[in-house]
Amino acid sequence: MNKNIVFLTGFSGTGKTTVGRKVAQLLQWRFLDIDEEISVDTGQSVSQIFSNLGESTFRNLEHKKLLEIIAEGNLIISTGGGILTDSRNPAVMAESGTIICLESRVDTIAKRLNCDISSEIRPMLNDDLSTDAILTLKGSRQHLYSKADWTIHTDKLDPKTVAEEVVRAIYLLDQSQDTGILGIAPEELSSVVDAKNGKYPIWVAKGNIGQAGIRLKQAINPSVAYVITDQGASIYAREVQKSMESSGIESHSFTMEPGEDHKKLSTVELIYKWLSERKAERNHAIVAVGGGVVGDLAGYVAATYLRGMPVVHVPTTLLSMMDSSIGGKTGVDLAQGKNLVGSFHQPQFVLVDTNTLQTLPKRILSEGWAEGLKHGLALDKSLLESFENNSSALKNLDLDIITKLIKHSISIKAQVVTADEFEKLGRRILLNYGHTIGHAIESMTNYSLYLHGEAVSIGMMAAAHISVAKNLLSNDDLMRQETLLKTFNLPTQHQNLSIDKIKNRILSDKKVNRGKINWVLLKGIGSAETNCEVTDLEITQSLKNVSSV
Repeated sequence: MNKNIVFLTGFSGTGKTTVGRKVAQLLQWRFLDIDEEISVDTGQSVSQIFSNLGESTFRNLEHKKLLEIIAEGNLIISTGGGILTDSRNPAVMAESGTIICLESRVDTIAKRLNCDISSEIRPMLNDDLSTDAILTLKGSRQHLYSKADWTIHTDKLDPKTVAEEVVRAIYLLDQSQDTGILGIAPEELSSVVDAKNGKYPIWVAKGNIGQAGIRLKQAINPSVAYVITDQGASIYAREVQKSMESSGIESHSFTMEPGEDHKKLSTVELIYKWLSERKAERNHAIVAVGGGVVGDLAGYVAATYLRGMPVVHVPTTLLSMMDSSIGGKTGVDLAQGKNLVGSFHQPQFVLVDTNTLQTLPKRILSEGWAEGLKHGLALDKSLLESFENNSSALKNLDLDIITKLIKHSISIKAQVVTADEFEKLGRRILLNYGHTIGHAIESMTNYSLYLHGEAVSIGMMAAAHISVAKNLLSNDDLMRQETLLKTFNLPTQHQNLSIDKIKNRILSDKKVNRGKINWVLLKGIGSAETNCEVTDLEITQSLKNVSSV
């Protein structure tokens, strides 16, 4: 099978052509619409071919075009709604590529087709766009659509989101081809990130930390691996070491002091010295076992020592599972601000064992929810609704529900990283909702008063107040956010910090461009945007709104 050919199938109005073009842009592949290709070749529209030459002639032209184009690779192909009704085509498509069906309800299809005044007549519908006509024709084809490798329901999704879901499906299907060989259950695969230097999987399950060694051996097969951890995660670091040793990988472990105040260059220098003493080589591996501090610092070490070593992340906190371990952002803090020194360095894979959450202190667990809530507030309303509907189970550490929710949150981050790895296209920056003020609060309090998730929670409230001031967000949605943050025991106000000092720290933020902050604001739940025109008065007022005084 040519894994670099993807067929988009489905009934008219499900968005195959629009989505196909966006998928091709995301993957940098070529896009072809079979109907458009036939029209170019014949000089006639599809409806004209049906009228002048008949359906049989069109189906022959369609089959001939299909055989012609599958000789190429790196191709997204939008098919006509009836291509699968020709018995010659399904087998050809299944053997030559991946079939993804875009699905929609009949009422959605009818609405889209009736609103699409620029579209040509659908010959099989005889220009009857009633729900009854659509239901009859679609029903006759549904058994064919159901044989696709993957189905995406597009009713409530915009074309860009559907395109990102198609990309995710492509990589999940691609990765799953090897899961039998790896001995890894396909359901553990949460997402696959497609980075500049290659794809990497994110595995999520209960009790899979003992698989670290075999997966490391399968991914890069290093002769030696260096585990970097802290005192809070040392029990899991030992499990990872045992796993690697049993897979024939020699291992060494460095345990750093816990806490954000140790995420600094002096700690990096200690690890450099430690690696040098053990004669670390470029083809050896760094394995980060712990929370966000460990992951950020270990990732930076891997990115810079010997000009780059492979790194693997085994996150053991909620915050690191849902956010910091994914996307390749590494860094350390300076006195002037958080993560001001760093590099993009993607991992070989991320291994999430949700059993590790059972040993987290309650405060650490609570701060971790902030990143997942951020994903829902900024990018995915349905994720936020999952938090609301399952708050009691999540707080009571129901690992089945937590594992499912973490996968959902990770999929959002993975899609964004795939689409905007180096934060240059404007999409990835949306993940920084709440971080501008959150980072300022952390640094001005020397990372001792608030945990990262707590500071981000306050930052999200401030950003939401600015959003309301800009008439982007309703007061009801502001209260909805505040209620949910409080539900998960996250702070929504700071403790009488100097507003002027916070504003001064904001100017050290990495998102400052020509003296202006690129703020991430909400224009509704699940929909964030950037804005560089926030006034000093709006910033001041928002900080007053989140002050406990």
